[in-house]
Amino acid sequence: MAVSEHRISGRRALVSLKVVAARPITESPAARYVWAVARIALGWVFFWAFLDKAFGLGHETPAGKGWIDGGSPTEGFLAHAPKGPLAGFYNDLAGLAWADWLFMLGLAGIGAALMLGMGMRLAAGAGAVLLVMMWAAVLPPENNPFMDDHLVYALLAVGLALVSAGDTLGLGRWWAGTPLVRRLPFLK
Repeated sequence: MAVSEHRISGRRALVSLKVVAARPITESPAARYVWAVARIALGWVFFWAFLDKAFGLGHETPAGKGWIDGGSPTEGFLAHAPKGPLAGFYNDLAGLAWADWLFMLGLAGIGAALMLGMGMRLAAGAGAVLLVMMWAAVLPPENNPFMDDHLVYALLAVGLALVSAGDTLGLGRWWAGTPLVRRLPFLK
């Protein structure tokens, strides 16, 4: 707070001035809610993929071909879709039990963390890695020389963690205050 001296009608008066800095746009209520809704939407993209692949809900995974029915959540895509310089690497992963488990745990965990607003740093990092791997499987992308939705989603995931999007419409603020997260801040 700044204090300045002024003369009013021959008398000396002290006037205090409060200096207020403008808030960054990411701290405005409207921006916080937009980021929160984007976080929940991206979380749903991941979680829906998990549900469809796990239970064969008929969207991308036909009924009766879900993971619980003995189907492989990685085999269809990794055996047939990869192209470009990394196709052989991804083809070799198709249908491997450990790849199925890692993929499905990733989809469920990333989706749940984003929708709840907890573990945003881990979810953003893991989500970005998974999305970049999915992008790399189909190089070059079909509709652009290099950019596709996987890279956009990866950038969005990292941005959501950077602006603490889990604190609005989520459990991020509570999660950050837990003893575990205070001791291990990378879990925030």
